[in-house]
Amino acid sequence: MRFEGKTAIVTGGSRGIGRACVMRLAAEGAKVAFIYQSNQQAAESLVAELNLPEGRATALQADVRDLQRAHEIVDSLFDQWGQIDVLINSAGIVHDGLLGAMTQEQWRDVIDTNLGGTFNYCHAVTQPMMMKRRGSIVNLSSTAAEFAARGQVNYAASKGGINGLSRALAKELAPRGVRVNAIAPGMIETDMSQVVRGIAGDQIQKIIPLRRIGRPEEIAAAAAFLASDEASYLTGQVLRVDGGLSLGSH
Repeated sequence: MRFEGKTAIVTGGSRGIGRACVMRLAAEGAKVAFIYQSNQQAAESLVAELNLPEGRATALQADVRDLQRAHEIVDSLFDQWGQIDVLINSAGIVHDGLLGAMTQEQWRDVIDTNLGGTFNYCHAVTQPMMMKRRGSIVNLSSTAAEFAARGQVNYAASKGGINGLSRALAKELAPRGVRVNAIAPGMIETDMSQVVRGIAGDQIQKIIPLRRIGRPEEIAAAAAFLASDEASYLTGQVLRVDGGLSLGSH
């Protein structure tokens, strides 16, 4: 198993892509701590479903916008584990709407959660990973960073920021053996995309070359690859996992 003897932190781990990442890493031998914001029932359900020995899967409540809390969590886990090998930043929200009608609160919520949350946990793990001279960070971006739809100004800006953060941080940490990459999913079957999928109906599948919506498990597989030693010479990359959506429909 690729993550036997390794440790991982996943933000947004109680649902969607984050949940799939937790399950994938745990299945491959990692000790996993995942962050959830408010859905304690979903978090506890995931821990129960994993059915691992005590201490191998831990759910921790936190708002990813809180930098101090991020450091408290990472420092505590580092004390327990003695190492932090993998960070997957999956926490994210959407507040779609046209710019002219967008409130400052809607802008700030998305930027502070998606981009700010990614910064916070990268900031918290950087020192522990550099001390051990190893580690892999995988940040969840989106194809919306480059191919945004109407009403996605805040979301596209947050994900574009994640791409830039990932590339710049990869340069900073590479000399200390720490890799940083990002994944840009397309349309994936999650709660967060449900509204868009409901409005678009079957039309969305027609513009995806593979003619189907992606599954969270497919993003988790890509994240596990980037986090693993198999990707030891990959850093500063943004991997599109979108069924060919970014290629266009023709």
